[in-house]
Amino acid sequence: MGLNINSTLKLNNGIYIPIIGLGTWSLTGKGVYYSVLHALEAGYRLIDTAAMYSNERKIGEAVKDANIPREDIFITTKIWNSDHGYDKALKAFERSLKKLNMSYVDLYLIHWPVSGLRNETWKALEKIYEDGKARSIGVSNFTIRHLNELLGPTSTIPAVNQFEFSPFLYLKELMDFCQYKNIVVEAYCPLTRGQKLDNSQLKAIGQKYGKTSAQVLLRWGIQHDVIQIPKSGSKNHIIENINIFDFVLDNEDMKQLDNLNEDFRNVDNPSMWE
Repeated sequence: MGLNINSTLKLNNGIYIPIIGLGTWSLTGKGVYYSVLHALEAGYRLIDTAAMYSNERKIGEAVKDANIPREDIFITTKIWNSDHGYDKALKAFERSLKKLNMSYVDLYLIHWPVSGLRNETWKALEKIYEDGKARSIGVSNFTIRHLNELLGPTSTIPAVNQFEFSPFLYLKELMDFCQYKNIVVEAYCPLTRGQKLDNSQLKAIGQKYGKTSAQVLLRWGIQHDVIQIPKSGSKNHIIENINIFDFVLDNEDMKQLDNLNEDFRNVDNPSMWE
């Protein structure tokens, strides 16, 4: 497949997003600062955060201190539920930008599909995009129903839909729908927050390639053209998670992993959102 540490996917507006990045949910203070530095040192070029994580300021400091050109790093952040609505969304974005100490972000996402307000919030994201303050805009935790509702009135198709996704939560219908609509899929909790790393089939596949269960999960995702953003506060795990470009899962193993689905979730089911 020719994937390597610098591999990217092309978004529907022509910009490129790295195939793997660092998730930062629950990491704060010095922990997130050093995680970002370790990740950038290991070759990651995508850092994912959100207003709700309360770590944008420290992430901005780490990016600055890494001495890597800002244009070589892909920064994603997200608007929280309490900031939906046109004017509130614009203000929330400016707060995030100020905390990050950046003049733009590479991707700005609606974190959750807040009922009654998400389409109005999307208009604010379109304005942010038009103003050049976000190089791309997208959504998170949107189901097919939410996407269809959004795509009706807008001419701006989200560049990305980020949602929980792993072989144990293999949302194939949603993945196929997004890819058909030219919306790149990004997976959070791709490692099931460690809950499924002892799965016997997963471990057996890992042994075959001399890889850990975590590495198999991430490789499965990128072979489906799904961006992986594993979270880790451990330098060793950060390095382990990106060391997935020296093997390829064969078709049989991919099929076996595709069949592990058990609707296993770490996070709320977005289909419950009106």
